[in-house]
Amino acid sequence: MISVKDLNPDYITDAKGHKRAVILPLKEYEELLEDLNDLAVAAERRDESGIAHNKVMEELKRDGYVSD
Repeated sequence: MISVKDLNPDYITDAKGHKRAVILPLKEYEELLEDLNDLAVAAERRDESGIAHNKVMEELKRDGYVSD
């Protein structure tokens, strides 16, 4: 997740010097979009019940993703 401190914005200002828009490097912009998407997915799924860790591990082992 990108931190606000890590952003390198440039600003577009009006004639009076008021900030009107932000320009971000493309990589930072894409990281922000990914973070927003992750947050939206988490919000949509917050009421779903969880799966016990041991059940997840059993499935991963059964499917060959984790070895004993």
